[in-house]
Amino acid sequence: MLNIRNKLLVVLALIVLAGSVVASAASPRPQGTMNKVRKELVTLPYYDVFDNLEYKVEGDTVVLYGQVRKPTTKHDAERRVARIEGVDRVVNKIEVLPLSRFDDSIRARTYRAVFRSGGLYRYAMGANPSVHIIVKNGRVTLEGVVSNRMDSQLAYMAARGVPGVFEVTNNLRVAGRS
Repeated sequence: MLNIRNKLLVVLALIVLAGSVVASAASPRPQGTMNKVRKELVTLPYYDVFDNLEYKVEGDTVVLYGQVRKPTTKHDAERRVARIEGVDRVVNKIEVLPLSRFDDSIRARTYRAVFRSGGLYRYAMGANPSVHIIVKNGRVTLEGVVSNRMDSQLAYMAARGVPGVFEVTNNLRVAGRS
């Protein structure tokens, strides 16, 4: 009698275990989807230091935010994210920045000023820089992540010193802090 009950408990445990494995495989993990979205966005061919892409995963919907210089980058981001398994809908709220030689000049000068200041060059290195410079109508916004508060302040002060800049917004986050 005891032996039959033990076998029955083992079979029941296996059924519960198999059911949980099937359920976890059927529903995509949000963290896995977030990693896939991030990978697709940072590997876009024309995504650079002057673009800023952000996203939010809400179930099977991905909402894209940010600013880009080229309309093709906006459309490529949406297309790539839509191909990810488990993503059923993409809401594209990416803003395409206006074409402006004035803003292009500010971008170049701000880039030089920021990344030549106090060792900040390391934030511009690599295919996906951790600091992004967004310029719209003469207004500069610094986006991204830096190692410490001092680097954030140095970048902000360097951007404020660029001739022709009307305003600087510092949205740089310190790594490890929320």
